Amino acid sequence: MRAANLNILEGTLYPLLTRLKNAEMLTYRWVESNSGPPRKYFLLTEKGLAFYKELEQTWQELSNAVNRLADKKDQPHN
Repeated sequence: MRAANLNILEGTLYPLLTRLKNAEMLTYRWVESNSGPPRKYFLLTEKGLAFYKELEQTWQELSNAVNRLADKKDQPHN
């Protein structure tokens, strides 16, 4: 997330992950760590992957519409 310049606080991220887990969109597994406490790794479930694909399609439609509007704005008016 840092690489994408997304600054998300733990107080925002972990409650969201818990809600997604409770909605059966995510599952998780614990992995022992050599440098501290065990770590929790989240994975999309089939339900979560299907929902993600729907969101991705909706985002693409919105992005395309915005791009079309921006292209029209840049064109000279007659």
